[in-house]
Amino acid sequence: MSEQTGLRERKKRRTYENISDTALALFAEHGYDQVSITQVAEAAEVSRRTLFSYFPTKEDLIVCRLADHETESARVVRARPAGLSPLTALREHYLDGLARRDPITGLSELEPALVLYRVILGTPSLVGGMFKFKENGERALAAALRETADLSELTARLAAAQIMAVTWMLSLDNRERVLAGTGVDDAYPDAVAAAEQGFDQLAGGLGAALGVVA
Repeated sequence: MSEQTGLRERKKRRTYENISDTALALFAEHGYDQVSITQVAEAAEVSRRTLFSYFPTKEDLIVCRLADHETESARVVRARPAGLSPLTALREHYLDGLARRDPITGLSELEPALVLYRVILGTPSLVGGMFKFKENGERALAAALRETADLSELTARLAAAQIMAVTWMLSLDNRERVLAGTGVDDAYPDAVAAAEQGFDQLAGGLGAALGVVA
């Protein structure tokens, strides 16, 4: 990469981050539905055309902050060591995320993460949009399971749906607990216990939990 190309890419990244940060601050202060694309562009000191070149839709201004995590479970499954089951790899990854206070687990007190949580959970249209994020993650995970664990398409899809549902619920519970004022260190033991229970239930199936006799 030439120096000129590197400078151009860094400038694009700064513009991208400036627009995203400006949008989040405006949404947090005034409410997502009360802020227009034009207002975001003006506050970020860019044209509407420039804004749309980075963020095709208003929702993208928020969803972009989660984009790196959309296919994270699939990446974990593909990168797992030989001999390690997909579910064990995902369990270890999630527990490690809790220990690191990774914002995607909901167990984070980083101000940008808290602001993002408040905006999303306080905006019904964004909560709905998160289901698209979840569905994309499910599809990617199902593909990874088919390709690396030799599962049938239906089995992989069912497994991916269950795994994503569990991790989604765990993270949502953590976010709500932190937003309610519980410190992350205080919430951590319960978050770990809930994660262990969730993955144990995935591993054992629903029969024991629901009292079903095979």
